Amino acid sequence: MQPFDPVRRTLAGALALAPLMATLRARAALSLASLLTRPIPASGEALPMVGLGTWQAFDVANDATGKREAAETLRTFMAAHLRVIDTSPMYGSAEAIAGELLEQADPGKTAFVATKVWTSGADAGRRQIENSFRLLRREHIDLIQVHNLVDADTQLSTLQQLKKQGRIRYIGITHYNASAHAALVRYLEGGGIDFVQVNYSLAEREADTRVLPAAAAHKVAVLINRPLGEGSVLQRLRNRELSPLAQELGCTSWAQFALKYIISHPAVTCVIPGTRNPRHMLDNATAMSGAMPDPATRAKMAAEFDRT
Repeated sequence: MQPFDPVRRTLAGALALAPLMATLRARAALSLASLLTRPIPASGEALPMVGLGTWQAFDVANDATGKREAAETLRTFMAAHLRVIDTSPMYGSAEAIAGELLEQADPGKTAFVATKVWTSGADAGRRQIENSFRLLRREHIDLIQVHNLVDADTQLSTLQQLKKQGRIRYIGITHYNASAHAALVRYLEGGGIDFVQVNYSLAEREADTRVLPAAAAHKVAVLINRPLGEGSVLQRLRNRELSPLAQELGCTSWAQFALKYIISHPAVTCVIPGTRNPRHMLDNATAMSGAMPDPATRAKMAAEFDRT
């Protein structure tokens, strides 16, 4: 099983290069410690604007090589003072692997851990949530989201109770498809939501129309899934040299260009690209450095992508 990263070339044997990875972690700690953060509107708590998704990337079950890759990525992630890790019961073994590796890489529990509930019925929801606490090896979870709005009213009621009990800090809703954006907006308008997770990228800009403005208006934090369009964004750009515009923005890869487009949107709190390749993770995080595009520059970025 290879590290999940559909376009960028995987560094074969990277995890055997322990001295190199130790150097990368040390450099990351120095270079990323002061990078871009944005506050959660509900509390003012600041989060780094690039996190780590676990969909497919951490679904390694009993694959020893995959687990070593995920462990190295997570150690490098934590050394870089990054915090936001997103998972779900929907992601196979990813939730369990994340919990096991976080216990090693984050003994002080400084990571901001987000998971989801993905089932119908109050009893089934409670059982799944309790299992997430067990798998993630945490007495408290920072954020639990209703995955893809499945039985959302029922699960949000349970999450509100857990928040009042102090077992979770924030409540959210998610979807990955533009067809559900109107439903996401209705929940944002109804109140009681701290986070919304939505698909948004250079290839999927529909969230710009309704979801992101609604999140800003109702003071809801935004996590971005599918930020590279499951690889489709980099697939379109992979054979092109970095453009003058990308270089002006301080980008050294197209991944940075694509992520910088997202995190420069004022409504976005954090983007969660999935990988278990530590070099790719650090490359993603470097999108937080350098100049941030203003609205006019973001329009130029989109137009440049559309011409590919």
